[in-house]
Amino acid sequence: MAKSSGPPPIVFILLFFLLAGGAFFFLNKPASQDAQNTPTPTPAADGGANLPPVAPVPSGASPVAASSFAPPTSVAPGTVVKIDGSTSMVTINLNLKKGFQGKFSGTKVDTKANGSANGIKDLVAGTADIAAVSQPLTAGEQSQGLTAVPVALDAIALVVGTNNPFTGGLTVAQVQDIFKGNTQDWSKVGGPAGPIKIINRPEVSGTHQTFKEQVLKGANFATGPNITTLDRDATTPLLQALGNNGIGYATFAQVVNQKTVRVVPVDGATPDAGNYPYQRQLYYVYKNPPSQAVKDFLGYATSPEGQKAMLAEN
Repeated sequence: MAKSSGPPPIVFILLFFLLAGGAFFFLNKPASQDAQNTPTPTPAADGGANLPPVAPVPSGASPVAASSFAPPTSVAPGTVVKIDGSTSMVTINLNLKKGFQGKFSGTKVDTKANGSANGIKDLVAGTADIAAVSQPLTAGEQSQGLTAVPVALDAIALVVGTNNPFTGGLTVAQVQDIFKGNTQDWSKVGGPAGPIKIINRPEVSGTHQTFKEQVLKGANFATGPNITTLDRDATTPLLQALGNNGIGYATFAQVVNQKTVRVVPVDGATPDAGNYPYQRQLYYVYKNPPSQAVKDFLGYATSPEGQKAMLAEN
């Protein structure tokens, strides 16, 4: 009988065990060995206060806070926090003021509402500790060391007087045509014949700027006799100026319970609906490095207790 020229059977047996053992080791290797070169994020010791400011939030995006502060357990008596800015945040400011001062005795929160732009100016000048704004920071504002913290969602509502004979809704395209001056009669949007009077907020208003960007897509407001621009950013004078043929806009929270105006649906949705087209983020802005008073107030404002106080009914 001829001898086989191949390797002895013992070689195949040893090769089998080597391959099987290698496969077992690879498949059962601890996951930590695969991830050992992946750095583990480490939270900042100061709660994130030294994180760099984020880029401006695009319209419709979900912003992320540039920094976070721990809810304070105590605040030094004599602490004063000065806030100025958006009229859209008047109710939020007052509710947080009441909650903060009530929780921490001996503290004071001074609130003003001179418009988002003026709030930023006061913050940069050092005459305000926090600016309440209704629009994202620009790159130029961020370059001055400003950081924005999102605090609430808001919707811009379109309003007409309760005696306005127009009782229907508008489409996004119709709203643009009205405020750009292309549509100047209520009969063009389903109402009885009559001129449309636009009541506009001043340019210093963050709501004005957001409306221009979000609603008009960057186009200019109408010009001419059918538009009235208010001298100061205040909602009450705007509502009073509507009359029987006017239309204006305001933060939804400021008009939802008003008895003299009616909110106009847009594309069939009211401002409290999830598919309403004109929603935005409201922010508190501070200048780096934040003072202890700013840390304390923002820590309270962004805490569950602060968020609850923010929505309290007066």
